[in-house]
Amino acid sequence: MFSKILIANRGEIACRVIRTAQKLGISTVAVYSDADAHALHVSMADEAVNIGPAPVTDSYLRADHIIKAALDTGAEAIHPGYGFLSENPGFVDAVVKAGFVFIGPSADSIRAMGLKDAAKRLMEKAGVPVVPGYHGEAQELVVLASKAREIGYPVLIKARAGGGGKGMRKVDSPDDFAEALGSARREAKSAFGDDRVLVEKYIAKPRHIEVQVFGDNHGNAVHLYERDCSLQRRHQKVIEEAPAPGITAEMREAMTGAAVKAAQAIKYSGAGTIEFIVDATEGLRPDRFWFMEMNTRLQVEHPVTEMITGLDLVEWQLRVAAGEKLPLAQENIPLNGHSIEVRLYAEDPAKSFLPATGTLYHLAFPNAVKDGAVRVETGVRSGDEISPFYDPMIAKLVVHGADRAAALRAMQNALSETEVAGTVTNTAFLAALVRHPGFAAGDVDTGLIDRDLAGLIAPVAIEAGAKELAILFASGLFKRPVSTDPWTALRGYSHHAALAYPVMLEENGAITRYEVSVLGDERYGISSPAGTEELRVRHGPATWHVTGKGINLHAKAMTIPHGVAVLAKGAAAAFSVADPFLLAEAAGGGGDRLAAPMPGLVKSVRFAAGDQVKKGQVLLVLEAMKMEHSITAPHDGRIAEIASEGTQVKEKSSLVRFEDAGNDSSKI
Repeated sequence: MFSKILIANRGEIACRVIRTAQKLGISTVAVYSDADAHALHVSMADEAVNIGPAPVTDSYLRADHIIKAALDTGAEAIHPGYGFLSENPGFVDAVVKAGFVFIGPSADSIRAMGLKDAAKRLMEKAGVPVVPGYHGEAQELVVLASKAREIGYPVLIKARAGGGGKGMRKVDSPDDFAEALGSARREAKSAFGDDRVLVEKYIAKPRHIEVQVFGDNHGNAVHLYERDCSLQRRHQKVIEEAPAPGITAEMREAMTGAAVKAAQAIKYSGAGTIEFIVDATEGLRPDRFWFMEMNTRLQVEHPVTEMITGLDLVEWQLRVAAGEKLPLAQENIPLNGHSIEVRLYAEDPAKSFLPATGTLYHLAFPNAVKDGAVRVETGVRSGDEISPFYDPMIAKLVVHGADRAAALRAMQNALSETEVAGTVTNTAFLAALVRHPGFAAGDVDTGLIDRDLAGLIAPVAIEAGAKELAILFASGLFKRPVSTDPWTALRGYSHHAALAYPVMLEENGAITRYEVSVLGDERYGISSPAGTEELRVRHGPATWHVTGKGINLHAKAMTIPHGVAVLAKGAAAAFSVADPFLLAEAAGGGGDRLAAPMPGLVKSVRFAAGDQVKKGQVLLVLEAMKMEHSITAPHDGRIAEIASEGTQVKEKSSLVRFEDAGNDSSKI
């Protein structure tokens, strides 16, 4: 076994690898960019080496910097995690050439499965079923469009390199093919450096079921059962579970058998995943699944497999890379209960899942983590920042139950006890998915989220009393537990007349003035233009208890920059404490503009200054956090200025300025 390894990654997967290494007595070396100097994985490792500036192209994708760090620290092996260089055969070659062990498959295996078209031809030869489609070398528009017509619409354009839904577009009509192809190619080129694509038949009711496989260097290969990853948006997984709902013994035998056959075809060593697309229009049938691709690395969702088998897949990776045989034969690998994983992201579902940034002023996970009922995989802590440079994942919540119903209940509880303040998250969206009748019944497919999106992202009503608690907190009358200071309950109290403490909240762009008065005996009054209400506030061991007319709230409250956050039942509500002078200044400098919602790169520009545009037209495409975001016209108008293609913009930078409506002759 190794004595020291380097982890060529960051975030939660780096932390995950470090934990297993520590369990096995292996020293760890972390690498980090300038933006990650104080990251959790850096503090957990025995050593840490800076490998460059924040952009991944200058740090986590610099193979030479990573190998130098391994040489300088005396590491024996390099674990790639997932993403970044984990499936780059050139990196594997460089690692081996430098005298290190790569904790993963060989470069030849990665090359064999790295390009989807070549991989599918290989699988066909191995007797593994593949999706009908065009996997050839020709990339001309006329050829691809012709093949799409032969296959029959709808079709799916897919980048032949990489994964994660990048460079993938569904096309319903020949009229849309050219534009979809251009968009897929740009995204693929940006993400993988390869803009070549393949075209496949789009399955009407597809389920995404994958099989975890493991091989060693002694010719052994096994499977560790299947995972269902059908709940997706933008072709990216949102919820994963194991085993797959509704799977029969016959279906499992056929699918896992095909997966092991695929691994054996390339003499695979290490952890890998064979991904299948399944036609679920008539349930799960052993003749209705097809090979999509192989991920030659550890998957983000590997914890659900660990939960149902009781095995540590990172430990298996380390043992296999060290030359050992697989720890268990196929017949000895257990399958117990049901596990579900959700991905908690800093993103805004109501704004097309726009990635978010911000400081995690408060981050708390379920109490059940302490007794093992819930597993949390994270790479951040309270006080850490979600930056624009990397994937905005906050954590993965993983639960296990005796059966699927028990796992669903456990996940509902886990989400209700997860607290995040400082950035918008998808917590409410995940909770809505877990409660979804179709998902609860196991009737899932990759289109479920899109079909029911409006209901899944519907605004969650703020708990009654949350705003009142925020106003009280903003008044400054109590910001520490009453139990630690008996005089807190009397702070602001006047025997003769209640003193009024003003609080200005910004609500829907306007300022509302409230006045808070202390009435004594834990009672407070809040006055506003709408009237006055009386509340009683008590502080328990962890939460404030607010009661009043129609209010019975148990919640946490905390100050955040420019406001107050109130957290209750897994939901966070942020209230802005307004500064009227700043608002007035902002209003005075405003104009008819579109600003960048986050830092990014202007990838393409569709119009020029002087062009007349209609509401809803795509004006430009902004690439941020590895995804393309279309910026559309909010109304009809004529463009006065528009950002140039290739421009790197900051958050709130002006992207488009419209001519003043009063000077627009087209509206006369």
